[in-house]
Order: sequence, then C-alpha cells, then structure tokens
Amino acid sequence: MHLGSFSPSKIEQKNLNLSFLKNHHLQFQAWQVERFKENIHINHLVQQRALYMDQLLSRLWLLIGLNKCYSLCLLAVGGYGRAELHPKSDIDLLILSLHEFKIEEEEKISVFITFLWDLKLDIGHSIRNLNNCFTIGKEDITIATSMLEARYIQGNQKALKKLQQLLQHKDFWPSDKFFILKREEQRLRHKNCRGDGYNLEPDLKNGCGGLRDIQTISWVSKRHFGASSLLILTRYHYITKTEYYELIDCQTLLWRIRFALHTIAGKADNRLLFDFQGDVAKLLGYQGYQGLAIENMMKKFYQTIHRVKELNTMLLQYLDEAIVNKPNPKIIPIDMHFQQRENMIELKTASLFKKHPHTILQLFLYIAHNKNIIGIYSSTLRELREARRHLKQWLQDIPECRRLFMRIIKHPRGMGLAFTLMYEYGILDAYIPQWSRIVGQMQFDLFHAYTVDEHTHKLLQYIYHYPQTKTLHPLAHDIFRYLEKPELLFLSAIFHDIAKGQNGDHSELGAIDAYDFCTLHQLSHADSKFVAWLVKHHLILSITAQRRDISDPSIIRKFAKTIKNETHLNYLYCLTVADICATSEGTWNSWKGSLLRDLYSSTKKMLRRGLDSSWDLRRHIKNRKKKSLALLCNAGADENAVINIWKNFKIDYFFRYRSAQIVWHTLALLSPYNKELPLILISTSCHKDATEIFVYHRDMPSIFSSVVTEIDNKRLSVYDAKILSSRDAFTLSTFSVLEQDGKHISKDKIQRLKKAIELALIDPEKVNYQQKKIIRIKRQFKFEPQITFLATRNKRTQIEVVAFDAPGILANIGNVFRKLNLMLYTAKITTIGARVEDLFILSTREGDALTVEQESDLQTLLILELSPNKSS
Repeated sequence: MHLGSFSPSKIEQKNLNLSFLKNHHLQFQAWQVERFKENIHINHLVQQRALYMDQLLSRLWLLIGLNKCYSLCLLAVGGYGRAELHPKSDIDLLILSLHEFKIEEEEKISVFITFLWDLKLDIGHSIRNLNNCFTIGKEDITIATSMLEARYIQGNQKALKKLQQLLQHKDFWPSDKFFILKREEQRLRHKNCRGDGYNLEPDLKNGCGGLRDIQTISWVSKRHFGASSLLILTRYHYITKTEYYELIDCQTLLWRIRFALHTIAGKADNRLLFDFQGDVAKLLGYQGYQGLAIENMMKKFYQTIHRVKELNTMLLQYLDEAIVNKPNPKIIPIDMHFQQRENMIELKTASLFKKHPHTILQLFLYIAHNKNIIGIYSSTLRELREARRHLKQWLQDIPECRRLFMRIIKHPRGMGLAFTLMYEYGILDAYIPQWSRIVGQMQFDLFHAYTVDEHTHKLLQYIYHYPQTKTLHPLAHDIFRYLEKPELLFLSAIFHDIAKGQNGDHSELGAIDAYDFCTLHQLSHADSKFVAWLVKHHLILSITAQRRDISDPSIIRKFAKTIKNETHLNYLYCLTVADICATSEGTWNSWKGSLLRDLYSSTKKMLRRGLDSSWDLRRHIKNRKKKSLALLCNAGADENAVINIWKNFKIDYFFRYRSAQIVWHTLALLSPYNKELPLILISTSCHKDATEIFVYHRDMPSIFSSVVTEIDNKRLSVYDAKILSSRDAFTLSTFSVLEQDGKHISKDKIQRLKKAIELALIDPEKVNYQQKKIIRIKRQFKFEPQITFLATRNKRTQIEVVAFDAPGILANIGNVFRKLNLMLYTAKITTIGARVEDLFILSTREGDALTVEQESDLQTLLILELSPNKSS
C-alpha cells in the first residue's frame, strides 16, 4: 500500500497551510475514486485513506509543536483505530495525556483541532488523561469499545501502553458483562432500523446484517480473547477459516457499497436512500436501465446481509457459551441423532446432514413437533451450513425429503417457527430451485417494502397467525378455521410470487411451477390444479375490489365466473388479505378490508344463487326503500315528507347507497337548513370503514375538483367517490376519506374540513390548492401517465388512470373533467407506492358515453396535466 505523490509526508513545509492542504485532500479523494472505478481492492482504499490521514495528522502535530508536549499522545480510535476510513467516515481521535493537562498544552490542542475543522475534516475528538479514560469508559460501553481499538499516530507511546493496561483491568468491563451489553446493543440497533434489514432504504452500518454486526463479533472477541483480528479466532476454534473468509467477503461488498455511497452522497450517510441508489449502482458497475441496475445491486446487498445475519447469530451463540458462565445445561434426548439442549435442538451425530440430507428436514419437523424448542444450537447450525454447501442436488429431488417437507407443511405448527428457520438458514433455497432465484430479489418501487422472499415469508406468517388475529381479520380468521386443506393455501402462498424477476407474467409462470411442485410431491391432480389456480389468480380479488365498481352486478358476475365456487373464493380471500398485509407496513387499512369483504359477500351470494340466475334490480330497490322507510319512521320521520324528498332521487341513488346511508342523508334533508348553502355531512363513527363525507348541493361541474382539493389541503386521502345527480338539478356526492396513516379523520379536523368544503362550493373560483413538495422518497419513481379506456357500460365511459402520485393529482384530474364538461359518477382511488391506479366512470353532460373523439381529447389533456415534469 502506498500513497505515491499524495503522501502528506512529502508535502513541503511551506505548503502546510489551509489552502494547499484543502486542495491536496480533494485531489487525493478524486484519485481514490478513480482507483475505485478501476476495481482496486476496497481494503486497500480504506486503509490507504487511513494512512493518508495518519501522515497528515502527524505533520500537523509536529507543525503546531505538540511533539514538545511530552506527556501527550495522539491516538486513532473507533473505525479509524482499525485503520478503516471511507470517504466521509468520522476521523475519531483521542488526545491522551499521562497527567493533567497544562494550559500551554490545551492551547496547542485547541489550535490543532481548529485547524482540522478549518480543513473541513469529519473530526470526532476527545481530550482525556488516563484517569478520565478509565472512569468514563467504565460508565459508557460505547466509549470503552472505541478505546479498545486505539491505535498510535504520534506522541508519547507510553501513554498508549498505559491505556491498554488500564483497559485490561479486571474491573474495566469484564468480558461476560461486555458481551451481554454488546448483544443487547445490537438488538436495540436492529429494532431502531426496523429489525429486518430488508427495508427499501437500508442502513449499511446499523441495520440487521450490516457492518456493525461484523464489528460486534470482533469487539467481543477482542475483549475476551484479546484477538486483534477475526482470523485469530480460528486458533480458538470459534470460527472456521471458511467462515472467516465468508465474513470478509461480506464485509468487502458492504464496504464497496459504502465507499460508493459516501462518494455519491458527499456526506457520512450510511442509509442507502433512493436518491443515491441509481448513482451508487452505476459507480459500482451494475449494468442495465436504472431500475434493473438498482435491483441487481440490492439483490446482492440483501443476500450479503442475510449471510452476515446467519453468521452473526451462530458465532455470538458460540461466544455466549465461551464467555457467559452457565450451570450444566438440561439435555433431553429426542432420538439417536438429535437432542434438546435447554431450549435449542442439537445434532449429536457429526456429519449426519452431509451423509443423509433428508435428516435436514427431520430437524425442522422436530422443531414443529416440540413447542419448547426456540432455535438451533450453534454447532448444529454450523453442520447445517456445511451440509448446505456440499449438496449435489436439490433437496426436493430426494423422495424422503419430499415426504418430510409435506409433513412439515401439514403440521399444525409447521408453518410457524420451523418454516421461519428453514427460510432464515437457506434451506428453502436448497429445497426449491425457483426460491433460490428470488432470494434478495428487490422490486424497484415504493409499494413492495421487502424483497420477494421476505414478503413471501411475511405472507405465510400472516396466514399462520390467522387463528390468533380474529380482531384484526375476523372474516379470514373464520374462513381459515374451516379450510379442509390449509396446506394448499400455504403452498399457493409459497409460489404466488416465485416467478418474479423472470420474463413474463409472474402469476402465469408461478402457476406452472406450483403445479409441477405439487405433482412432484404426490398431491392429487385436483389439488395440484387448485394450487396452480390460486397462484395464477392471486391478484384478481384485490384488483377487482380496489379498482373496479363492485356495486355493479355485471362486475360481480364476471368475477364470480372466474372464481367458480365458494372453495376457490374462501382460499383466495385468505391469500389476498395476507398478501396485502405483507406488502409493507401501513398498506392494510379498514377501507381495503371493507372492499374485500363486500366483494367476498357479493360474490358468495351470486355463487349461491347461481351464475345464470337473473338479478331483479327493481325488487332490490323496492326492498331497500321499504327497509329505509321503516327505519326513518322509527326515527320519527314523516312518511309523506320522506317520499316527497325521494321523488327527486333517481334509481341509481337507491342502488348505490345502503339503507343506513339513505336514512342518514334523509334525516339531514328533513331537518331545517339553509337551502342556498351546500349541505355537508361528515360521519364521526369509528365503526365505519372510512370517514364518509356527504355533500348535497346544486349541480355544478366543479364539485369533485373543489371537494378533493380541500380534502387534500387537510392532508387527507380519498379512497372512493360517488357523484349522483337528482331530478331537480342537485348533486349527491359521497367521499370516503382516511388520514394518511389509514385512520379515521380526527374529530378536531372535522369542523375545519366541513367549513373549507362549504366555502369551496360557494365560490369555486377561490379554491386554491396548497402546493406541497413531492416527498423525497418519491422523487426517483416518476413515470409517464398511462390512460386506458375500459368497456362502456350503461352509457358510461370507464377510464383507468395510472400515474405518478404527485401532490394534488385528484384535483388536477377533476379540473380536466370540468374543462371538458364531463359528468363524474364514480371514482375508485388506489395508491400503490409512488403511483396511483384510479378508475373513473364518466359521461357527457347529456348522460351519454364519450365518443372516440372525446376520449382522445380527454386522454391528451390528462397526459398533459399528469406529466411528471409538471409536478417537479
């Protein structure tokens, strides 16, 4: 390793000034980036930067005359102490004194530190004497850890030796206490980073499986064994050389990403934000269009942190046994090969997994059998990892493995901890060929918060826990209890996204894979076809519920024809609910739940009546009116007054509103109110699936755009809108609204919202959208809008709009409808990450479907209005 012409030791004395050194440092950084692009090994680059800083600090130490302060020593600590410096890493320094500091020493130290700040170096420094180090280190484990890595740069070397002696004192963090706190520190760190490490903008340093997890092993080893590197641990047989090189391989990839991230971000940010991912992938040499390059980079990243997580778990368990004194463990025999050690399962027969791979599946079946087992013992985990590496065929190709796999799938607890551990320790990768392709597979969007494999695992856990989630998912809870073959649901869940990342429709391709897997595992032809059907149609329930007008019987009939029977419907409902919940935190809300339940209920009724049975609209309306009138009379309403109001309402009103809503509206219309002002009702019931806003006002083309603008101004989200006209030129509109976190509107906001909507309808010209910036996380996902016209129904034009979810998008769409003098009847609003997929049902003012020419005009205006460049 060398610095060549960039060595600070070669800088002439006359050039040791602020201006020259700033420029010299910038040139050195640029030179390192060029070497990075040339694929110079990352270890060389980070150590080279540490050497550069060593030489620079040494020159400045001498320049300021600190070498004449004979009791002082300049030490590198923390990551810099390990001689690991990335472009924007903190340069952590400890200025140590053998004695109390003198005034002249403090003055020179102040000049030294100020000069480093003026150089714009990322300095983290502490100034202590030996006694301070011992006292403060005992109180703060982070400071103690940093000092354990102290490395000499300049000054009195005796000071470092005395510090190291103090740190080895028996009262200074005994290794067992140090280990326990470091393990807890790691747990809290993971919790703060959302625990799983698979979020869309991961923390390279602090996240689960990140660099800190590797360092934690090093710190614990250093404290207990005095090991200066992980390689020395191989002498103690706590880590094999293979494991050591695997950890170094993982560290190398994480270091490369971190080096590129610091270079692109220009700051010490360890979060791989969307803002930087494209440029980081490019700097790392990943090819393809931006989304593909990012997906490839992130796939490698997620696979790497998975390996670190596995090694960290195993090695910390080994170190736990070595460091923490425990009484004789309780051993319970299981069979001739396995036993239970405390609450862990342990393999007694060395190399059993290699010689007889089917025993790998037997291990997990035992975990399913015994609810007291909570994990795999460290030595067994090592055997498992070794066997996994030496497999010469897929586990599913071994008949006994197939038999045991199906026993796990069918076991009441099989899809709990047993399956989770199979996933975490790479057994699914070794069992199902297609699964190995989705490990770490990222989808470059804001909708899928997890890799495909992690999403699938979470989905399976949601299904597994249906029996315990009656409050959250009551219908799924009830359906799941009576499923005849729940294993078919679990198999469909395993395969529902398994073909993602392949060329073609992942549902179609996944269905083929699922059928082949089921037949290989000797499921009947009927069961295999059923699992394949579920995989092929796993999106249809959510798409129909959220993006189609499910109050239309023809939509329900078309959907029911695809579903065919109640068995299909029941399994599909359970799969869909779990799929939505497992997509990302916050995706599920009460509104989506209500849509799925309504579609489920309507489809079930139609299947029971028969798909060919006619649906009598007039009888349906008659019954709804009768029920609503009875409820109104019970509430004290005058029957004639009710009928007098209803005569102005068209048949659509009684078809699209439930009795409870009709009663709510009618009672308000019967009560005294100013007929010149809009009547605005806002539900306050938390039992409803969304806050409902009802607007009764004279007919005007700007109602939709005015109302949604004010709703958006209050930072609320619209999920559904119905706009119906009456015979006396009034409009009855309903907007289903939730807070941005999926909760009902807070009560303190209701009156302000009501007033704002009223003012907007009185004077639409004064409605102003409160311009909001596009949130940072969405900026990388802009795309051109897509406008699709669906089949015309009952003189209504159906249009689907897929566009970037820019602030005020609904108001902008509403303004386009107003400009073209179009009538809006229904709006179905679906937000999927950074995009919206909305359905609008329209007509001309005369009540006719749009002509081809009118559709073209509408498409042109919408594309112009929704262009991502306009929302910048």
